[in-house]
Amino acid sequence: MPLTFDDLLHRARALPRDGGRAILGIAGSPGSGKSTLAEHLVRELNGTGDPWVAHVPMDGFHLADAELERLGLRDRKGAPETFDVAGYAALLRRLRDEPGDDVVYAPGFERVLEQPIAGAIPVPPSARLVVTEGNYLLLHTGSWSRVRSLLDEVWFCELPEGERVRRLVARHERFGKTHEEAVAWVSRSDERNAELVATTRGRADLVVPEPVMPCRRA
Repeated sequence: MPLTFDDLLHRARALPRDGGRAILGIAGSPGSGKSTLAEHLVRELNGTGDPWVAHVPMDGFHLADAELERLGLRDRKGAPETFDVAGYAALLRRLRDEPGDDVVYAPGFERVLEQPIAGAIPVPPSARLVVTEGNYLLLHTGSWSRVRSLLDEVWFCELPEGERVRRLVARHERFGKTHEEAVAWVSRSDERNAELVATTRGRADLVVPEPVMPCRRA
């Protein structure tokens, strides 16, 4: 039977066990629909009752532009080495092992400014499932290898390459780049990252193909 969105909802609901908190990771190349899928999952799972699912994207752990300039990595923004992966892993461990009675605040990412924002995402104690998404959740090199062990499952979003690149260019345009600038950035940076992410597909617990994923208008 083909995979459906209802199958994904059922699978996600089953992750928290014994009153604990579970973390679901959604990986995939830039432009593959990770954020859209995560947002739809969280909205449908929470429904109209008390929220029990939180969304914590990896993007909040982008290094700030000032630090990227200092490191000489400004033109590689979005590559694995341009994230605070140790900080991301530490937050995942805290969310997983120390639910406690306190709200945990995670950093967010402002797409217009293209900068991380501290303390932007509250995760309440009532959250039994945390959905996190990012390109490199299945990367096994360096400090990234810590991330996978903190996730109960990781799903991999997959789109045909032509559609993925089209959506990626459109997203860059939506947040201020000209068409020429968007195409140049995708060709120079995003596609280099996408090639790396594609090598991690085989480590996913589930591959989510295009027909299952909700669409977001470009």
